[in-house]
Parts: sequence; C-alpha cells; structure tokens
Amino acid sequence: IPCLCSGASCLLCQCCPNSKNSTVTRLIYAFLLLLSTALACIMLAPGMEEQLKKIPGFCDEGLHTQIPHMDGFVSCDVFVGYRAVYRISFAMAVFFFLFSLLMIEVKTSNDPRASVHNGFWFFKIAAIVAIMVGAFYIPEGPFTTAWFAVGICGAFCFILIQLVLLVDFAHSWNESWVERMEEGNSKCWYAALLSCTSLFYALSLVFVVLFYVFYTKPDDCTENKFFISINMILCIVVSIVSILPKVQEHLPRSGLLQSSVITLYTMYLTWSAMSNEPERNCNPSLLNIITQIATPTIAPANTTVVPATPAPPKSLQWWDAQSVVGLVIFVLCLLYSSIRSSSNSQVNKLTLSGSDTAVLEETLGTGSGAAEEGEVRRVIDNEKDGVQYSYTFFHFMLFLASLYIMMTLTNWYSPDADFKTMTSKWPAVWVKITSSWVCLLLYLWTLVAPFVLTNRDFS
Repeated sequence: IPCLCSGASCLLCQCCPNSKNSTVTRLIYAFLLLLSTALACIMLAPGMEEQLKKIPGFCDEGLHTQIPHMDGFVSCDVFVGYRAVYRISFAMAVFFFLFSLLMIEVKTSNDPRASVHNGFWFFKIAAIVAIMVGAFYIPEGPFTTAWFAVGICGAFCFILIQLVLLVDFAHSWNESWVERMEEGNSKCWYAALLSCTSLFYALSLVFVVLFYVFYTKPDDCTENKFFISINMILCIVVSIVSILPKVQEHLPRSGLLQSSVITLYTMYLTWSAMSNEPERNCNPSLLNIITQIATPTIAPANTTVVPATPAPPKSLQWWDAQSVVGLVIFVLCLLYSSIRSSSNSQVNKLTLSGSDTAVLEETLGTGSGAAEEGEVRRVIDNEKDGVQYSYTFFHFMLFLASLYIMMTLTNWYSPDADFKTMTSKWPAVWVKITSSWVCLLLYLWTLVAPFVLTNRDFS
C-alpha cells in the first residue's frame, strides 16, 4: 500500500534500471490505457454478449429490440459489444480529462498536484474501475449518439497528433543515420537511408495500384477515385517541396525519408477512409480481395458469365485489417510519446516540455543516478526545478487517444447505422479523408514556414 500511494518509483523499483520520474510516470499511464484497450477488445470477443446482457438496463426488452426508422426488430447481440466499448472508453476519457484539468499550471514536482500525478496509483486505478462500472449503468437514451460525436472529433485530433509523432520519429531517424554517415562508413549508411526511403515509396506505390484495382470500378466509386488521386498528387507535391534548395537551406534535416513516412501514413488514412464507405461495391472486405486475387477472372470461351453477386455485408468484428493496423500505429505512437524526450524533438514542443534525455541514455548512463551493485534500483525525481513535459497536455493527449481507440474498435460505426449489417456512414469517411489532407497540409507548412516566417526560430 505505501508503494501504491507514493511516487512511480516504487512500482517498478525492482524490475527496471535507474530511470527518471518523468518517463516512468508516462509509461505507467500509457500502460493503463493499453490495459483498457485490451479490456475493450475482450468486450467484443465472441460469447461476451451473453454476459453483457445480464447487466440491468443494458439490454432490456424494448430498449434494444426496436431501432428508430427501421422496420422489424434486431437482436441485442449485434451491438451490445459496441455499447460496452463506448462505456469503457467513456470511463478512460473522463479520467484523463479530469486529470488534464487538475494539472493545469503545474510547474514543478514540489506542487502537491504533482504528487497526485506521479503517485497514488492504488486510488487512481480504483477510480478508473469505479467510473467504468458506473458507466455501464448510464441509460442509453442519447448517450451513445452524443458520445459518437465527441469520439469522432477527438479521434480526428489524435490522428493529427500521430502525424506529429511520426514526423518527429522520421526526423530523429534521419538525423541519427546522417550523423553516423558523417562519422564514417558513409556509403553503408547512405545505402541504408536510401533503401528505407525507396521501400516506403515503393510500398506507397503498390498501395495506390491496389486501391485503384480493388476500391474503384470503371463506372462507379467516383469518390474513391478522387480520394486516391488527390492524395497521390499531394504526396508527390510534399516530397518535391521537401528537397527544394530553399527548404534545405532553412531545414537541413528535411529530406525524402520524412516525406516517404508521411506518404505511407497518408496511404493508410486513405485506405482506412475507403474501408468505412457504406457502398459495399466500393468497399470490399479483405476476404473478398483475397478471393478476387485467387480466383481467375477471365471466363473461358462460349461460357455463360454469371452476374456477380452483391458483396456480403461486413461481419461485426473489430479485428479487420484496417483496425488492426490502426491499433498497431496507436500503440507505437503512444509508447514513442512516453519515452521520446530529446531536447530538440517535436514531441517536446508539442507537449511544451523542457530539456530531458532519452530513456536509452537514462538506462545506460553511468552518472550519479546509476545504482551500484546490490543497491535498490530507483526512479530519480528530475522535476524539482521544473516539469519535463506539460502534465495537462499529456493527459489531454491520452483523453484523445481513448476516443481514437473507441472509434477504431467500433470501426467508426455510427449508432444509428443499420444494425442488421452494421454498415458505416459517410461522416466517418469524410472525417478520415479530411484528416489525411490536414496532415499533408500540416507537414507542408512545417517545410515552408521557416522561410515564410523569417522572424521566428524553427531550429
């Protein structure tokens, strides 16, 4: 109990090397969010609907059987798992949003609120559990519809944060390899840099071709043709801009590696948007795509061609391809934002943090903070003179991440969609495709801003 009520140092003191309080705390919060994500996935597992229907009011007769604007009745089994995901995500979002408000203007670890942020884990975990349990007893009414609107806005913002994290990762990657190239064996590191950049562009090109083949029709799917074409053109534009002499003069770290990462991320967002289209003719499932590849499409001569049957509705599962990829990107970005802390990183500028060192340097360092042999490992409080990151923004980012997970696990399905087939609706498509355009424009602005706003320091 003393461990759970004190700082983050006590939780991992025996299983981690010497670290800094600012990093360990972020990792624990990230771990809590990942645990809630795993719990939400369990809610969607086959067989869980029988247990969820036992919750009073969650699946009562008359509450779940009649859907407005629909003829007939539907089974609660179809969407009860999605309701559970909404409530789990609601609990995590409320927790992080309240902490975001509580931590406003915390400057040093001497502030009493900093102790709440870095410790009292037993009570915080108990609070999360209590909010989750209470959320399952919220009357349905307009709750799911209203929370869907909040979720779609929050997920849009988190997609933009993911872009900042990816750009920062690409900048750090490029800078690290360029430094090694200058130190020695330049041909080897140049070849590695060129290979990774070429691989990302090659994958993006392959995806564009596959999009045109499987997500468009000669006389249909006009929206998909527009989405693919415009994003391909924008990616070419930002790639050319990134290597212009004027840009290179002001941003020596800028290069094609960063642009290739952004291009690949844009292709993912394009695919994710098209995967949410309600028109099944323009939105084949992964199984249908594999079937088309494996089955010959050319009919023998003098053979009557049987008209193609309509595409079957998507099954009610979160583990389709685009959701799995979205979860992987989310986990990587969440962990990266928790451990990345170099003084020049875009993550620090995003979180308004001060100077710090990377986790790798913390764990391998041999300075005064390193533990001697036989000494109990501990976490050093490195925030007595000033916090290393904005507590408020960090919790707000996790609030947005909770909403992003909610939308990903429910495939961005609107609560008033046709529950018989769980088809999506166009607002989710436009939110995703708009986020890809905003991401590209935001990256383009980071390239041109240094010589547009000459009176500001962008180093």
